[in-house]
Amino acid sequence: MSNRLQRLSKKAPAGWDTVLPTLEMFDNRMKDAVNESHEGKRKHETTWPIHRINYEKSRYVYELYYNKQEISRELYDFCIREKVVDGNLMAKWKKPGYEFLCSLAAINKGSTNFGTTSVCRVPLRLRSGKIAPSVTTGCISCASCDKGAPIWWNSRLPQDEGRSGGKGREAEAEQEEEDAEIERRAAMLRGDGDGDAGNKRARVD
Repeated sequence: MSNRLQRLSKKAPAGWDTVLPTLEMFDNRMKDAVNESHEGKRKHETTWPIHRINYEKSRYVYELYYNKQEISRELYDFCIREKVVDGNLMAKWKKPGYEFLCSLAAINKGSTNFGTTSVCRVPLRLRSGKIAPSVTTGCISCASCDKGAPIWWNSRLPQDEGRSGGKGREAEAEQEEEDAEIERRAAMLRGDGDGDAGNKRARVD
């Protein structure tokens, strides 16, 4: 158990023992994501797992209280107050259109070149060309109207050495494969048949 969670256990309200194992699991995942080597990765990809883990950890507590009603308001507020979860992000989920917002970074207009929100906020049906994840968060879509939102870049973040050194062509082929898979999934979510068309578009691009 992390030292922080251990300290919180001494003053946590009833029900803490029920959520503790899962919170601990998320903490371990976050620690691994932060400490993971960045070698062979694009610079922006290194933060994608962090945004996703923060979302999933916060969503876990949010769902337990609002949808499953398995924890008390006292425990819910305790988790926010002690910054166990992202209270600011959770507050956004209560607003229409932001029910599945992936990260506060996605709506921070100051972090983009043109002063706009991240591309993942645009519904898939309104996009054209190749579907790609947000450079900032790694989220493909967190628009409330898109089924399965948030849709993350989850086709295995590059772990191998193929993107560096003398394996450039292998790396390019691998990247094209991943892009084609994202396009196929996006096409299915848009309702474009079985996604084969998405694969063809990705190959053409």
